[in-house]
Amino acid sequence: MEENQNNKSPQTQLYYWGNTPTEQDYYNLQGIKSTKSFFTSPRNLTLFTRSWLPSAKNPPRGIIFMVHGYGNDISWTFQATPIHLAKNGFACFALDLEGHGQSQGLKAYVPNVNFVIDDCLSFYNFVLTQNPEFQDLPKFLYGESMGGAICLLIHLKSPSMFNGAILIAPMCKISDKVRPRWPIPQFLTILARFAPTLAIVPTADLLDKSVKVPEKKIIGGMNPNRYVGKPRLGTVLELLRVTDYVSSKLCDVNLPFLILHGSADVVTDPEVSRELYQLAKCKDKTLKIYEGMMHSLLFGETDENVEIVRSDILAWLNDRC
Repeated sequence: MEENQNNKSPQTQLYYWGNTPTEQDYYNLQGIKSTKSFFTSPRNLTLFTRSWLPSAKNPPRGIIFMVHGYGNDISWTFQATPIHLAKNGFACFALDLEGHGQSQGLKAYVPNVNFVIDDCLSFYNFVLTQNPEFQDLPKFLYGESMGGAICLLIHLKSPSMFNGAILIAPMCKISDKVRPRWPIPQFLTILARFAPTLAIVPTADLLDKSVKVPEKKIIGGMNPNRYVGKPRLGTVLELLRVTDYVSSKLCDVNLPFLILHGSADVVTDPEVSRELYQLAKCKDKTLKIYEGMMHSLLFGETDENVEIVRSDILAWLNDRC
């Protein structure tokens, strides 16, 4: 994490790195280019997008399409990773998923992940069409938590489009430690038929369960686009459906991948990452379990731990570009 450059209370920060410099000035200081815009998906949904690119004098050596996690967005601490990757030669692209960040849709309501997959693929193809110079570069998926599960589903739908995937604590199964207990799921299933957008599912605060460093919990909580309400019935049922489906398809994964997971993660289950590693049919696969680390590997840990994870990601990418 970057230092709070003006040393004011985190409560006054305009950006995750502090109040100054401005966003564009910050990108300039990091030696990268960045853009933001809105993309209209084939189902006429308006989705907020960003890009983070190496400087003009250093053409990209690979393309990374990124997917954020549940309740998160691409404009706060998530940016730290694509900024770092752009500084190291990778062009990164991401969008706020339906109902997240600055994209259209009821906040944190994801009634059908299949539509989300189509949104992502449509945007990725649009990027490649608009930038023909990227067509022959290696293309990777990157997903955090729910985004990791979505990356696997994208691969299963378009198995030849990508050269690999980086999965950060992928939500291939919702941990029993945050999954609603019986008989709550059965009751919620019935209720969701009549009120799928109702935000009443009793779960722990994911920020508190994900972030280890107390000061970073404060910064993460300042995200103006973070969803802070209880999960919506329809979203929870859809995520349960999707994770059950993904866990049943682990043996069909035939994509080179790097899975990174913390041993102390109580949001997603590191044992399921081990299962994915063992069952996936691909030969080029790497799994790293970090002792004592929690769910938010690339922000919520100590700066030293974040650098360890970043180094492992870059080493994996460098071997393939």
